[in-house]
Amino acid sequence: MSHPDLPQRVPADGLPSRVRVHEVGPRDGLQNEAGTVPTAVKAEFVQRLAAAGLGTVEATSFVRPEWVPQLADAEDLFPLLGDLAASGVRLPVLVPNARGLERALALGAREIAVFGSATETFARRNLNRTVDESLAMFAPVVERARNSGAGVRGYLSMCFGDPWEGAVPVERVVDVARRLYALGCDELSLGDTIGTATPGHVRALLTALNEAGVPTGALAVHFHDTYGQALSNTLAALQHGVTTVDASAGGLGGCPYAKSATGNLATEDLVWMLHGLGVETGVDLGELTATSVWLAGHLGRPSPSRTVRALSHQE
Repeated sequence: MSHPDLPQRVPADGLPSRVRVHEVGPRDGLQNEAGTVPTAVKAEFVQRLAAAGLGTVEATSFVRPEWVPQLADAEDLFPLLGDLAASGVRLPVLVPNARGLERALALGAREIAVFGSATETFARRNLNRTVDESLAMFAPVVERARNSGAGVRGYLSMCFGDPWEGAVPVERVVDVARRLYALGCDELSLGDTIGTATPGHVRALLTALNEAGVPTGALAVHFHDTYGQALSNTLAALQHGVTTVDASAGGLGGCPYAKSATGNLATEDLVWMLHGLGVETGVDLGELTATSVWLAGHLGRPSPSRTVRALSHQE
């Protein structure tokens, strides 16, 4: 049976004309690998992703090496990407605190991200702080980053469900998101960390955030495919007007601190759907797929992305 290389383009009403794919594979994907990928391979991965047309590639995380040993080479990796930054590719990096921020700024990072939680249990397990304490820790980091001219993204995890606390009330997420946005974040990425969201829940949260004063233009979505809902949830967000979607090349990654979390939405699966809907991304799906096949070879296993498997004829 032959496989098409591209989806048939049949636009649907009520969708944005273009979506910015926020590629998280080199950071969120590789941090969840059992083994450590060589720095040179990481650098080539980022470069290949940019060459495939991804204009935003989250490069690494400036965390303490013992916390995330897979990303302990941030100081070595980031300087290898200078040509990409000079060409206009956005290379955000995650920073956990003021020390991480200073390390990132010293190497010329122009976009940073902080990682918060909508629930107390995950905040304590991931940040060793309460939600209030974590927001207090982020405040000077965001202020310092903005004063340096860097853009700031705020990740908010556990927006739809928590493995320890169960259902997370929409109003709880709105309260924490509003406070994180008020610190000065340019963008909030809403994380479905354990993949339990469904489309109606997505619409309800986005509507409630708008009503609380957080505009749709400042929102991104970050879905996991634990229950096979990532694409349907993404479509619901697009219908609401969201134009930034997080995804991970080849479906790499999950969350090391959340039991039952499976992989991120695969960038190839997202791009296949968007291109079929007539939504522009600037991404060359063939080049992107080849990149994920190449990385899968380095990782020693096939990509979990259905689109990668279909286009590369992997069974």
